[in-house]
Amino acid sequence: MAAAGAPDGMEEPGMDTEAETVATEAPARPLNCAEAEAAVGMAAEDSGAARDSLQPAPAQPPGDPAAQASVSNGEDAGGGAGKELVDLKIIWNKTKHDVKVPLDSTGSELKQKIHSITGLPPAMQKVMYKGLVPEDKTLREIKVTSGAKIMVVGSTINDVLAVNTPKDAVQQDAKAEENKKEPLCRQKQHRKVLDKGKPEDVMPSVKGAQERLPTVPLSGMYNKSGGKVRLTFKLEQDQLWIGTKERTEKLPMGSIKNVVSEPIEGHEDYHMMAFQLGPTEASYYWVYWVPTQYVDAIKDTVLGKWQYF
Repeated sequence: MAAAGAPDGMEEPGMDTEAETVATEAPARPLNCAEAEAAVGMAAEDSGAARDSLQPAPAQPPGDPAAQASVSNGEDAGGGAGKELVDLKIIWNKTKHDVKVPLDSTGSELKQKIHSITGLPPAMQKVMYKGLVPEDKTLREIKVTSGAKIMVVGSTINDVLAVNTPKDAVQQDAKAEENKKEPLCRQKQHRKVLDKGKPEDVMPSVKGAQERLPTVPLSGMYNKSGGKVRLTFKLEQDQLWIGTKERTEKLPMGSIKNVVSEPIEGHEDYHMMAFQLGPTEASYYWVYWVPTQYVDAIKDTVLGKWQYF
């Protein structure tokens, strides 16, 4: 019902305005109890509907999984759906990255994941978990467990070119010198150690095999002075510990410029090996009676597969 005297063209007032007009005008007759209750009920319904239309939509509860996005380093949303995942701590350049990866990922796929997190190309990565992680084996096969620490060592291409060019030249010169000389095991300086014979506690060798580094130190070997020596590879610190009866030298692997080795004549299942600690041959630290199955693993761990010698 339009209010009296309302100009043409104006919208008809709402229910609230009509209620106010009726309240101020004297009714034609008094309302009985039933009519009064009905009128009050209609007004309450209209008022409640107006309030509901003004209220905002309810916010999603904070604990609702749909309202929360799971974000982790380099992890694709839904990438592990239907797969058994394992929590890993990727440690590179003193920085830790928490990631989830499928337990059946290969070492090669893990390198791709690390590349997405750090920007470090897979070819430049040295990935270690109880030794170098094989690219063709799954994390399940090498018994990686949830919460495991994966150590990554490597540099960008620009860093390698800037730092290692002089180093490569030193190694090439050293190789050229070695080729001119007689076999190392025949040289006088080495013969005096080798002539002592094989140490009684030397570790067993497996000729023609290649194995990952054991979880215990390599022991039962001689150094240049004929004393007992052991090698401990501290992968988390990226260090090689050379221990003797007198002391233990803790060497950053990045400081070792080269690793050379040669089978021992008559005992080809064992090698003599040297770690080059400086620019000249005088800096070689010699170790004798290294089991042949660990030679490649030692070189890969110290130098990394991405270095070309």
